[in-house]
Amino acid sequence: MSQDPPPYVKPDWFTSRVLNPLLMRFGRVPGLAVRGRTSGRWRTVPVNVLELDGQRYLVAPRGETQWARNLRATGRGEIRWRSRTEAFQANEVLDKERPRVIEAYLARWGRQVKRYFDALPDPADHPVFRIERL
Repeated sequence: MSQDPPPYVKPDWFTSRVLNPLLMRFGRVPGLAVRGRTSGRWRTVPVNVLELDGQRYLVAPRGETQWARNLRATGRGEIRWRSRTEAFQANEVLDKERPRVIEAYLARWGRQVKRYFDALPDPADHPVFRIERL
C-alpha cells in the first residue's frame, strides 16, 4: 500500500535560489533558522511572523514544508532579522485552533500567499506553530 505524499506546493527554482535569499539578505523579511532533522545543519527560509492576541505564530502557507517538519522534530528555532537573532520554542497549534490563525494570516499576507491556500484549501494541510522566546 503506497502512502500519499504530504500536501506541499514546491517553490520554483527562481524563488528558492534567488528571490528568497535576497529577501532575507536585505532584511525585507525575517528568516526562520531551524536545524535539519537528519543533518543537524541550520536551514534558513523566509517567513512571516504573525502576531495575534499577544501570541506569535508561524504558518506554513506551502503546506508540509521541510522547515515545518524540522521545527516539529526539534521544537526550537531562531528568527533572524537584520542583525538580530531570537531563539524560540515552538509548539504546533491544534487543528481546532488553526482556522482562526490562518484567517488572521490571510488577512495580513493574503496577497502574497493566497494561491497556496487555494491549492491546499484544507487548514489541516498548513502546519501552524506558536512560538515563544527562550
